[in-house]
Amino acid sequence: MKLSFCFLLCTFSLFSQNIRYEDATYQNNIKTIMLTTLNNEMGIPILDINQPDQQLQLSFDDLDSDIKNYSIYFIHCDAYWKPSDLMTSEYINGFFELNILNYNFSQNLLQKYTHYNINFPTSNLQFTKAGNYLLVLYKDSDKSKVVATKRFYILNNVVNVGGQMSQPIGGDRQYTGQHIDFFINGKSYEITNPSTDMKVFIMQNFRTDNAVTDVQPTFINGNTFSYSLDDKTTFSGSNEFRYFDTRTLLTYTERIANVLKDDNSKWQVYLTTDVPRFNQRYSTYNDINGNYIIRNNDKMANPDIEADYTWVNFFFACTEPIANGNIYILGKLTNWQLNNDNKMTYNYQKKGYECKLYLKQGYYNYMYTILYDNQNQGDESFTEGNFWQTENDYYIFVYHKPRGYYYDQLIGLIRLNNLGR
Repeated sequence: MKLSFCFLLCTFSLFSQNIRYEDATYQNNIKTIMLTTLNNEMGIPILDINQPDQQLQLSFDDLDSDIKNYSIYFIHCDAYWKPSDLMTSEYINGFFELNILNYNFSQNLLQKYTHYNINFPTSNLQFTKAGNYLLVLYKDSDKSKVVATKRFYILNNVVNVGGQMSQPIGGDRQYTGQHIDFFINGKSYEITNPSTDMKVFIMQNFRTDNAVTDVQPTFINGNTFSYSLDDKTTFSGSNEFRYFDTRTLLTYTERIANVLKDDNSKWQVYLTTDVPRFNQRYSTYNDINGNYIIRNNDKMANPDIEADYTWVNFFFACTEPIANGNIYILGKLTNWQLNNDNKMTYNYQKKGYECKLYLKQGYYNYMYTILYDNQNQGDESFTEGNFWQTENDYYIFVYHKPRGYYYDQLIGLIRLNNLGR
């Protein structure tokens, strides 16, 4: 029995070494992986541990258009998205894995695919600990065949979190930044050593590259912690997201320059040329803060299986290439990642950067960001401009590891929006 347990532990460690603890896709045939709250495709993937009837939905398309055996399992992580010290039996009651049994084939499209989905937790699988979680999608009952990973959260809401956004006063960022002041009140929940036991993270529009970690309180009054006057909580405002609409392929919508079928019987959508916005005045319009919505208005039926795929061709005009960095397409359409899949290539003949992404029909937000050499955070100063008026969502995550515990639990979360949306 002891030998079997050690074997399983070593096997899990071997699998986890090959996993990226972020939203990632490991196979080219897998597209449009979405993990959202049930019936809210733009909601963040979060469950309240005190509301056991809540569910998340995982869905994705397999462009091989066949039937495969897909399964999922879950890894509890610490506040920094590293595996926690918990055993699976300590954070899950019931089955540790789920097989995906729901699938449907696409209908009357150029791109054939199989659409899979699964809802969880179920009556046979319940989470018992709050915190960060990584969903691992794999196939053929073989955990070494990882297909995708997705992050989600389980909240045990035991503290009050409140805050506000404001324009920075004075300094270089007065007209380009957005400052966040906030507080955490423990209510009846005791936080004895906030400097070591509590961790506070802030995310802008669910970006990971510019997330702020380990924010320390400015003032402490009993069990209330105030966070203000800290430059660390001032973000570059960026700009409203660019957008395109492929919900119809029969007519040209705004920002679509051309739609055609190529020699391989694939849709090709060419967007109008994008230009740098750093020298333009700020202009407000409603966006969806980097998100996307899957739809096919030509059929108005089930977009899960009746929305086609298109090559979307992006072009960003630039008189000369960036000398010490690269331009990336950023948004949920690229998993908020900066990697080779969405890195743009400079075309010397056309004088601009180009890239194409294979995307399902829908309405999309995106922006361009520059990742300079030896940097980890994207910079939109040139590509988009930074404006203090920009409408943005900010998420404040509060984690706590009480004395005697050996894992970070998520005890508070709030979304702030400067326009109150």
